[in-house]
Amino acid sequence: MGMTALHPTVAAALEAARAAGEIAMKYYRGGFVVTIKADRTPVTQADREAEQAITAVLQRAFPDHGFLGEELGERGPTDRRWIIDPIDGTRNFVRGIPVWAVLIGLEEQGEVTAGVVLNPASGECFWARKGEGAFCDGERIRVSDLDRLPEATVLHSGLNLLRATPYWDGFVRLVDVASRTRGFGDYFGYGLVAQGRAEIYAEVDLKPWDIAAVKILVEEAGGRLTDFSGRPTIYDGTVLASNGRLHDEALRLLTGREP
Repeated sequence: MGMTALHPTVAAALEAARAAGEIAMKYYRGGFVVTIKADRTPVTQADREAEQAITAVLQRAFPDHGFLGEELGERGPTDRRWIIDPIDGTRNFVRGIPVWAVLIGLEEQGEVTAGVVLNPASGECFWARKGEGAFCDGERIRVSDLDRLPEATVLHSGLNLLRATPYWDGFVRLVDVASRTRGFGDYFGYGLVAQGRAEIYAEVDLKPWDIAAVKILVEEAGGRLTDFSGRPTIYDGTVLASNGRLHDEALRLLTGREP
């Protein structure tokens, strides 16, 4: 593979993701009980068990790190913590659509420095470490060189979520200029941007654990990931990921103002 040894944080996150993936796959193949959280999103026993498995592996490897997880919340130190979504794309998972993934990001002093994205249903696995590049199944990946918006592919997830924000008109402007739009959604869109298969992905209504792992992935592939005001944060809920070259132009169209 011509790779240097994996950074210890990436190695541990990969081990944790695989452990979680095995648990999730048992449920995915075998049926499960869906409970409904207060915000009406389907959550399964699989989510909880998968996050517990992740936490166990990472705690063993790095006893001094804290956690922020979708299911188990926030605990331990916040200056160096693992940010976890045990099953990103729960609705796909519940309906048997093989587009869901285990997301694990490491945040150090407020900056994401490592990320692992594993789709247990397809076996596809991404990882990135700050300064060391982004990889998919062991191969180095890079964003596209495309620098003309009329040739770009724009990705989105739930349109009704975008429709409910002040950004809808801007999103329509972006769509009108771009070449093609697809709604692959969830983690998958970020993988496509990082691999150079699409140029822009706009999403709203996100939590930090939806964003942490994919942020470092896109950045280490040579792209950019910011909120809709152009700040490289995972705490705003809005995300624009791009190949970098089209980022400012896409932000301008989305928000109707100069960044």
